[in-house]
Amino acid sequence: MSRFATTDLCDAHEAQLASGEVQVMQPAMLRFGARRAFHGQAVTLKLFEDNSLLAEAVRSPGEGRVLVVDAGGSTRCAVLGGNLAKAAAGSGWAGIIVNGAVRDADEIDACAVAVLALSLNPRRSVKRGVGDRDIPVSFGGVTVRPGDWIYSDRDGTLVSRAALHV
Repeated sequence: MSRFATTDLCDAHEAQLASGEVQVMQPAMLRFGARRAFHGQAVTLKLFEDNSLLAEAVRSPGEGRVLVVDAGGSTRCAVLGGNLAKAAAGSGWAGIIVNGAVRDADEIDACAVAVLALSLNPRRSVKRGVGDRDIPVSFGGVTVRPGDWIYSDRDGTLVSRAALHV
């Protein structure tokens, strides 16, 4: 993975920030996982309190991509836990961003994947197989489309239509 800093990317792409081609996610996410900085192209999921599609996705080849999960902002149950984080790391996902809750924080922290989420909740989700994949999702003040580039480090998370790194 090439090195980057979101601060430097913002400074170098001010025109794209102004036009909306590059967006900055609102700083509301908690960070988990052994990987602190990550980037890759987005794969999107939209679901609500049902992690069936997420479980399927993290077991598929990640190829350095970032899974962006709009879980409707629900914090009533977790849609990702230690087992799925371990599967994501083993499948080569660079990171997972969850607009919702996760659980098993210590287990996730031991995994070689980055996870951003709104909160923790020990309750697991249901499994009904309901949700959508590869559609635009909007949360945190940004819209993420499949194939957009995600860049995230301790300073924040960027969404870009085009690759920003060299």
